[in-house]
Amino acid sequence: MVEGSMTQGAGQGPAVRTDTERDFRLPVADPASHAGAAASAGLPGEVPVYGEYPAYYDAPPGAVPAQHGYGYEAPYGAGSPDRAVHAIQPVHAVAHGPEESDPEGYTPTQRDLPVIGRGALGGPGDTVQIQYVPQESASDGPGPLYVVGDVHGYIDELVAELQFQGLIDAEHNWSAGNARLWFLGDFTDRGPDGIGVIDLVMRLSAEAAAAGGYCKALMGNHELLLIGAKRFGDTPVVSGAGTATFQAAWLLNGGQRTDMDRLQDVHLQWMSRLDAAVLVEDHLLLHSDTTAYLDYGDSVEDVNDTIHELLNRNDADITWDLFRKFTKRFAFRDEGSGPQAVRELLGTYGGSRVVHGHSPIPYLLGEVGTEDGDDSRGPEAVVGPHVYAEGLAIAMDGGVTMAGKLLVVQLPLND
Repeated sequence: MVEGSMTQGAGQGPAVRTDTERDFRLPVADPASHAGAAASAGLPGEVPVYGEYPAYYDAPPGAVPAQHGYGYEAPYGAGSPDRAVHAIQPVHAVAHGPEESDPEGYTPTQRDLPVIGRGALGGPGDTVQIQYVPQESASDGPGPLYVVGDVHGYIDELVAELQFQGLIDAEHNWSAGNARLWFLGDFTDRGPDGIGVIDLVMRLSAEAAAAGGYCKALMGNHELLLIGAKRFGDTPVVSGAGTATFQAAWLLNGGQRTDMDRLQDVHLQWMSRLDAAVLVEDHLLLHSDTTAYLDYGDSVEDVNDTIHELLNRNDADITWDLFRKFTKRFAFRDEGSGPQAVRELLGTYGGSRVVHGHSPIPYLLGEVGTEDGDDSRGPEAVVGPHVYAEGLAIAMDGGVTMAGKLLVVQLPLND
């Protein structure tokens, strides 16, 4: 049996300690302050602590007693990011009308499409018309395939990496023609502008489609968390600790009130329609490194249909259970059972490799907060994806929330 299977209660089995777990010591606020947070989240009054890590977070194996199923993942810090929160203006597409002159040094490219213009009257009340101009395909067949790890609201880092890969231009518009881009989920929380990230991805989806490519996204556990916080707020839900609320869980996991203030129905609808899994060119793309997907169907289509149907029930307990299961992690890390867990997923859904986000690479490598205070092996050392589980799994969360790296890479990897 593997972590996350139905027979083992979706990852509730005994934790397996490894010789790197002692390194998982992250600075957090005074433990006394967590007692109040735990109480508001419906957690036990006395919260066991692993090192400096409150045990009601879903920390690495050994950090949380196996019998507790609170459904919380460990914030990489004390909820809010350590980085300074700064204002980021919304990104807007720039359209050039037929009468406009191009600025000096400007070279027209495919990013200028679609062309947005107004009717003959040209008045402020006219209906905006969008005209998609046909483009020549850059080549026969699909374009190159890229994947993006967890963004968590760090829009500046995302823009920089997309520009570095040639996927967007200086004005943040799609510039990669028929390229294909997949985001692996977790757009919000902890970072300064999660809604700005969602807005950018939604706009790039339209622009990429117009250019003959695509920009798509998977559902992460933080999408489930934000949906639940917005829909259900302080409504009590059943958890392994008794009673909990989405609102408290969202705040504990780095929820940003500025994101909640800007969250609109269009964002909720977009998130709730995201798929949980996809098979692309022999790569099985998932958000979480868990086998909990097996609980929802024997094919990628069944998994996605089942999760959409469950979300459409608008039931707080059902949504909480989804969040709890997809918050589980590290199913592929153990040298003994990890490769077998990946093979079970690949045998069920297809593909030769799993590509996932969710668990930061520094956690997978045990390179976070060593006891002697030596940070030389910390998140800053992340330079690319982590291939593990006998080469069957590729981890894409570079730990941007821990001053690591936001990863945007082209598949297949040349490893």
